[in-house]
Amino acid sequence: MLNIVLVEPEIPNNTGNIGRLCVGTESRLHLIHPFGFQITDKNLKRSGLDYWVHLDWREYQTIDEWEAVIPDRSRVFLFSSHASVSYLDAKFQDGDWLVFGKESVGLSPEFSAKFENHLKIPISPLVRSYNVANACAFVIGEAKRQLQIR
Repeated sequence: MLNIVLVEPEIPNNTGNIGRLCVGTESRLHLIHPFGFQITDKNLKRSGLDYWVHLDWREYQTIDEWEAVIPDRSRVFLFSSHASVSYLDAKFQDGDWLVFGKESVGLSPEFSAKFENHLKIPISPLVRSYNVANACAFVIGEAKRQLQIR
């Protein structure tokens, strides 16, 4: 199972879409506060639909609380448009932690400094970044392809 981590997500539709993606790919979703919304059916229903009840998810009040559950920090991968290594060059393993930052600013430099594996998704210079739900889909798809999990 892959672990998808959203650090301080701001937009409920993105989180709902990622939740649906996690249900479909049998991945676990980890959400780290603060959120830009409340976890309610009203906020997530449009994008998460009725899949949210099937979602394997965990909620953390702080980054420290989340860090305490990571068994192997070398298997944590942070995604940033500022990274120099492509996610296509990573060798993913079952149980990996795929970490995405908040929509407006990504991951903070302080958070990023805590981990060594920083990856990017190649993108045209005409575009600043991908939507976080799309970014998750790219990465989960590649990780599942490598793991040959259907």
